[in-house]
Amino acid sequence: MPSNVKVLIVDDNPMILEMLRVAVAQFATVQTLSDGADALLKAIDDKPDLILADYAMGGVDGLQLLQKLKSRPNTAGIPVILMAAKADVNEKLKTVQDTVEDFLSKPFFIKEAAAKIKKVVDKISLEKMAREAPADSVLRGSLAQMNVLDLLQSLDMGRKTCALALTNNGEECRMYFSDGQINHAQFGKLKGDEAVYKVLTWTEGNFEIDFKQSSKEQTTTQSTQGLLLEGLRLLDEANRDAEENVLEA
Repeated sequence: MPSNVKVLIVDDNPMILEMLRVAVAQFATVQTLSDGADALLKAIDDKPDLILADYAMGGVDGLQLLQKLKSRPNTAGIPVILMAAKADVNEKLKTVQDTVEDFLSKPFFIKEAAAKIKKVVDKISLEKMAREAPADSVLRGSLAQMNVLDLLQSLDMGRKTCALALTNNGEECRMYFSDGQINHAQFGKLKGDEAVYKVLTWTEGNFEIDFKQSSKEQTTTQSTQGLLLEGLRLLDEANRDAEENVLEA
């Protein structure tokens, strides 16, 4: 659980603020505020790792908060997710698309919103761990802290070039990334896509990321996101077949 990431949520709607707080607190350290001006002061005094702000707040709204953050050297690097109506995202907020981490289009289902936020939190968590890694540039951790799916999505979003080693009960899978894309993977005699699919469900074991290693070998046939989607589809298919076999029995 990447509790090393501090998220500041800003919204003047108490109900939405509380729902997001409860959801995000499951995977990050959360602070909440209902005013954009207070959020700016908080960011200056105690810099968060991520700010989630509503666009249409009274007083200092989300867009003004974003602009004020980006205008200050000490807060310019804070990633920001803006919450806004889809029409506002498509029209009024086009000019800031390159300066925000992502958008949450309102209305949203809290489960889907939390999943989207978690992807960004995982990427930030991995980047923080990488900065704190030993001088040998090798980052080690537990899959109980960050599972395989979260790791692969984080390396993809962060466009990392590295080698990822996964170990679990004596088994090992090695993957090589170039700009966030898995170009080579090996698990025993399996290579490429099949090797990736074999470990997607691992939630126990350990990982090791070496940011100085890479491979020019190309054994995968899809992008990282494509591999994740296809792997999850195959897993769902296998689970359905298993359920049908139990019913027939």
